[in-house]
Amino acid sequence: MAEQNPGAAPKKARKAHEATVTGRRELSPDLLRLSLNSPSFVGKELEFTDHYIKLLFVPEHADYSWPFDAQQIREEQPRDKQPITRTYTIFNLNSETGDFDADFVTHGDSGLAGPWSRDAQVGDKIGFFGPGGKWAPEQGYDHYVFAGDEAAAPAIGAALAALPEDTTATAYIEIESEDRKFELPSRDGVDLQWVVRNGATHGTELSRVVRSAGVPEGKKTSWFVHGVAEMIKEMRRFLFVESEIPREDVSISGYWRIGMTEDQWQASKQEFNAEIEAEEEKLNA
Repeated sequence: MAEQNPGAAPKKARKAHEATVTGRRELSPDLLRLSLNSPSFVGKELEFTDHYIKLLFVPEHADYSWPFDAQQIREEQPRDKQPITRTYTIFNLNSETGDFDADFVTHGDSGLAGPWSRDAQVGDKIGFFGPGGKWAPEQGYDHYVFAGDEAAAPAIGAALAALPEDTTATAYIEIESEDRKFELPSRDGVDLQWVVRNGATHGTELSRVVRSAGVPEGKKTSWFVHGVAEMIKEMRRFLFVESEIPREDVSISGYWRIGMTEDQWQASKQEFNAEIEAEEEKLNA
């Protein structure tokens, strides 16, 4: 048995669900869409457009495999043998059948989810926690601005498909090169702009383009800005300090950080955000 801290408050048990791969399609040379099905989603209406699940990967040196009881594993296995989670946006959910899609950025043989998605075949099964989520387009805005990289594109695409009919939107999507473009929902009133890195550091070109475009004039605007943490820091300064955008009009968060695994980023994210907020308070003083 793993050592337990008798003085620690018990963690709320999370139930792991199962998803089965039902299809796969390459959207670009480094973006793959998997179609999946989970009985847990049958009859479940999801109200947000940034809903996500946390896929469960078993460490290589662990002596168990999916399916497993997540609570039992947490109680019996040491920390280094417990499942590793990777977070992915889900969209195109059919609540009658439990079918949904998730997009994966592949990075060669590095990481966990990328190689798994690359090798996944129809019929493969995987466990997950979730879903989570908290944002969706709302009535009351004239215009929406979306900005994000490949990791944020699924949530942006889901939001574009759910825009109120009487609104317009501009979506800035950062990609590595021109041949990395992929399909996204669109309609009249949506201006989709691809921002190409061409080897630049993730987020720098996106920040530059959004800053250059400025804040839409004469429109009540909602902002959805997600992606690499370094870009988030710059965009928060642009929105909250330089442009004085009301915080209630903005959804902004780092999905990942350069040089960090998801576990490292999640462990440091609260401190990262606190430092940024302290800097913003000084600048606004």
